Parts: sequence; C-alpha cells; structure tokens
Amino acid sequence: MSAASLSQLMLLYTWFALTAMIALMLVIARFYQHFSGEPMAYRWFIIPILLYGGASVRYAAIDRIGGDLAGDLLAAAAGLVLAWRALHLYHHMTANRAEL
Repeated sequence: MSAASLSQLMLLYTWFALTAMIALMLVIARFYQHFSGEPMAYRWFIIPILLYGGASVRYAAIDRIGGDLAGDLLAAAAGLVLAWRALHLYHHMTANRAEL
C-alpha cells in the first residue's frame, strides 16, 4: 500500500468517525423532539454529513488535506451548518432550566 493511498484511507476513515458523531447528535435531537414536542428539525444534521463527505472525497481525490478551494468551502459550509444546528439543539435543551 503506497503512502498516498494510506493517507486517502485515513482521510475517509476520519469522515466515517465524524459522521458517527453527527449521527449521534441527530438521534439526540430526534429523541428530544419526540419527548418534548418541540420541533427540532433534526433532519438538517444530514447536510453537514453530506458536505463533509464531499470535502473528504475532494481532498482524497487530489491527495491533499486542505489548500483546495472547493474542499475548503465544502468543509466550511459543513462546519457552519453543524454549529448552527448544535447551538439550536443546545438552546432548546437548556433554555429556561433551573440552575442547580
């Protein structure tokens, strides 16, 4: 196995780990929506998964980790959507809660 294919494999493996963590957030949002009755729009967590996947494929295709405009824009967009959804979830789960 060459060094280039090993780096591509590790890059795609990282995407799978990241996808698992985002999927966990999706499940938490879905669970919270089900039991609280508040709309959480948990399906929006699929967008960062797809965008990070696109960035990972782009980086693996050119065998680089960064420095590519298309890959960087996809990763940045994924990060912004993920931050937006995570903050929305955090706000709904912790708003108006009594402090201990």
